[in-house]
Amino acid sequence: MLVAGFPAGAFQTNCYVVAQAAGEACVVVDPGQDAVEPLEALLKEHRLTPVAVLLTHGHFDHTFSVAPVCDGHDVPAWIHPDDRAMLADPMKGISAESAAFFGGRLELREPSDVRTLDDRSSLELAGLRLRVDHTPGHTPGSVVFTTETEEGVEVILAGDTLFAGSVGRTDLPGGSHQQLLNSVRDRLLVLDDSGVVLPGHGPTTTIGRERASNPFLQDLSTPARTGTTRGRGL
Repeated sequence: MLVAGFPAGAFQTNCYVVAQAAGEACVVVDPGQDAVEPLEALLKEHRLTPVAVLLTHGHFDHTFSVAPVCDGHDVPAWIHPDDRAMLADPMKGISAESAAFFGGRLELREPSDVRTLDDRSSLELAGLRLRVDHTPGHTPGSVVFTTETEEGVEVILAGDTLFAGSVGRTDLPGGSHQQLLNSVRDRLLVLDDSGVVLPGHGPTTTIGRERASNPFLQDLSTPARTGTTRGRGL
């Protein structure tokens, strides 16, 4: 399996490509701000042809370039229905402080072809089987995509649900700290420790490393705490 990526834009959002091998079809995950040019360079380097764009959630730092990427390659975008409205109206997902930074307006548009994701479904794309897990908390429509290498190691595209040493923030519209911790407990901590986590921001980690050392995950055998989390992400 080929997995490559780069941090894009002011928010340094990780954009990934996943394929069976160089020279094959691929999926693109979370093309954020200023992602078009480095993505095209990455596709050219590995001789990859996109067949779909997968979105872990609707925040614009993950979706900013989805329309030009999808329409430029004539491929669909996949997003959970609870976050779809943010594709055309990104202000629905950000704080008043962030909105003020953009003058209260940020105009984006949906790609020509948008398809919605179902919890516990599987996508067969680019020769890959990707399991979809709905993981609300950072946003109502956050999802995690999981696929396996030929050696049986799970590769987990976690968006802003889980980071190395942290979890996603929950103080933006639609966020819920309790939902986020429940999502991590029920959908991620049930995975094998060898699972490789590719987060939406920051370095790669593993399920085992986060299970052992992530301070937000140490009490997940007890009822989730209430409140909000100023974790990472937009």
